[in-house]
Amino acid sequence: MEKHPMTMSQKILAAHAGLPYVEPGQLIMAKLDMVLGNDITSPVAINEFEKAGFSSVFDREKISLVLDHFVPNKDIKAAQQCKQVRTFAGKYDVKNFFDVGEMGIEHALLPEKGLVTAGELVIGADSHTCTYGALGAFSTGVGSTDMAAGMATGELWFKVPEAIRFVLKGSLSKWVSGKDVILHIIGKIGVDGALYRSMEFTGEGLASLSMDDRLCMANMAIEAGGKNGIFEVDDKTRAYIREHGDREFTVYQADPDAVYAAEYEIDLSQLKPTVSFPHLPSNTRTVDEAGEVAIDQVVIGSCTNGRLSDLETAAEILKGRHVAKGVRAIVIPATQAVYKEAMKRGWLEIFIDAGCVVSTPTCGPCLGGYMGILAENERCVATTNRNFIGRMGHVSSEVYLASPAVAAASAVVGKIASPDAL
Repeated sequence: MEKHPMTMSQKILAAHAGLPYVEPGQLIMAKLDMVLGNDITSPVAINEFEKAGFSSVFDREKISLVLDHFVPNKDIKAAQQCKQVRTFAGKYDVKNFFDVGEMGIEHALLPEKGLVTAGELVIGADSHTCTYGALGAFSTGVGSTDMAAGMATGELWFKVPEAIRFVLKGSLSKWVSGKDVILHIIGKIGVDGALYRSMEFTGEGLASLSMDDRLCMANMAIEAGGKNGIFEVDDKTRAYIREHGDREFTVYQADPDAVYAAEYEIDLSQLKPTVSFPHLPSNTRTVDEAGEVAIDQVVIGSCTNGRLSDLETAAEILKGRHVAKGVRAIVIPATQAVYKEAMKRGWLEIFIDAGCVVSTPTCGPCLGGYMGILAENERCVATTNRNFIGRMGHVSSEVYLASPAVAAASAVVGKIASPDAL
């Protein structure tokens, strides 16, 4: 029998397409385990769903609608969009509908609620849906029309991607996190270095990465052009999945002789805190190469870095210190559970005493929504995932992407700074 070695992603796609194997470039129709939308993308999908004449959803438990971008509603248009999603969720009795008070940033909320797990095929009308690869799922962003088709039929076509293998070794130094690893990788391969390819992470260095580190890294696979990012499932993954849910899951491992378009070895112990300068995530420098960059604002939060460990790092640095005069610091816990736990641990008090503002969970300023829009020529250090021109406000403003450690230190110093500088 002819052998067809496959990568992790290819195995998941083959299983969901009901095929013994798939090859890169092959077009397949595959069954979906979860279809995700938010308050920006779902209204477009709902319009397409209705225009196509669909009158039912394929599975009320396999759709997640999360109001997280412009909520609590920032204006009339945002309110109308949320109302449309709310009405749709009610009409079709969508089980996983998260409104104000119980919502969180979608890509932090779904793993936390155990709604996505290893071996699943997940689509979302949001480019950062690739986050769930941290759990060993094939997870990718799609357009709103595909979301509409997915909600109605539970299936979608895919082109099977080639893969790039990242072999991690060594372990992270103090103040270096998953954010620094993925910024380093994007800086190395470029914003199109993994275009329509699967970024597969493996190696003994995985042991050094927390689940929050992995969720952050998978989240930003799209910033290298990746179709998806996926991590080999290990004991940490299994423990996380079991802690957050009780569903059965399947672990797919790459065959030893699987074919990769490229392979990189990353020594985690050599990495330093890293910053992406405007206006591309690939424009990276280590923090000690940053020079004198005075800033006006710091944002700690987002689907990339608003999790518990992110806030813990920020609190450790901000405790007993104060934000520099002239700097606005905004802290946004990613979910209600993160918010509540941060409150219990006294971190919110640390942030407020340091002169920060603490927001309800929201994507907020990341996409230029609200809760911290930049004026002309203003500079922001943000733990978000994109720093394109005008991403967070005025077209002449600048966004510098960094880890929570660098963001918190920069808030205290008033310019881009390493925590070691404090």
